[in-house]
Amino acid sequence: MSIADVARHAGVSPSTVSYVLSGKRSISEDTRRRVLESVRVLGYRPHAGARALASSRSNVIALVVPLRSDVHVPVAMRFAVSVVTRARAHDHDVLLLTQAEGADGLRRVAGSSMVDAIVVMDVEIDDARIPVLRELGLPAVLIGVPADTAGLACVDLDFQEAGRLCARHLADLGHRRLAFVGEPPAVYERRTGFAERTLAGFREAARERGAEVPAVLPCEPTRTAAEQAARRLLRDHPGVTGLVVQNESAAEPLVAALTAAGRTVPGDLSVVAIGADDVAEGTAPPLSSVGLPAEELAERAVELAVRGLGGDAPAGVTLLPPTLVDRSSTAPAPRRASA
Repeated sequence: MSIADVARHAGVSPSTVSYVLSGKRSISEDTRRRVLESVRVLGYRPHAGARALASSRSNVIALVVPLRSDVHVPVAMRFAVSVVTRARAHDHDVLLLTQAEGADGLRRVAGSSMVDAIVVMDVEIDDARIPVLRELGLPAVLIGVPADTAGLACVDLDFQEAGRLCARHLADLGHRRLAFVGEPPAVYERRTGFAERTLAGFREAARERGAEVPAVLPCEPTRTAAEQAARRLLRDHPGVTGLVVQNESAAEPLVAALTAAGRTVPGDLSVVAIGADDVAEGTAPPLSSVGLPAEELAERAVELAVRGLGGDAPAGVTLLPPTLVDRSSTAPAPRRASA
């Protein structure tokens, strides 16, 4: 199937078909309709390489995905699938880059005109990719917020407010000694933005409510690490009655380990999770949680990138407000603790 076949079917010249498809010249409405109807009937698909040459675009968006041992892959894939789905709605494909490719990967795909725009995940506070994104001249959107946001389009959950919500929820139930089980140590060592902002908000709100935070425990994404965190918490901080978990891999085994040690949730310990709703809902008991709106964040990022292709991508930070869903894992503090 070629452009000549479409032209014969529509009774026009091949150049007219080309002008209709590229929009480079004004064509009468009647002719345009005939050509598009022939395209539909014949099932014609323009060759991707030719289309790219004609439009100076590749119709591809690059997505930088964090794929490493300290990342909860199911959540990362929810972001990736949502980016792909929304990009296809705009007739764009998605090229996946891994975090390990770093700045060199960005330069490679931009320098070879492989992509029209870039969406970056897992943003660090002092992210080495930011200066490169500013140099490339392509529309770029960050799912995350670095320290320096000048000239950048960023979208994220308001993780600092998420941390505040969790601390306030527990403190308002009378819990005065709170603990936090977080992401793997490497996440904090890299100063990954979402993790650092969550912890800052949690500590801030606990202080405002007069609650102590005697324990912050980074946790590797394994069952063994979660069980060790539970044992350490019970051994070193027996007075803690309120716990926040920001680690999807650790939530279920952590609660199971607390239960196996003879602690009831929420009778002895109230637990709040930050992360995917399906993880919180699938734990026994179902966890009160602040959900991660992966689909909405991904879709907003693609919309901003597409707007950037049209020269209309306003720089700035968009933070989605968090919501805490109260399920079965939080209750008023035990009387002995509140006393």
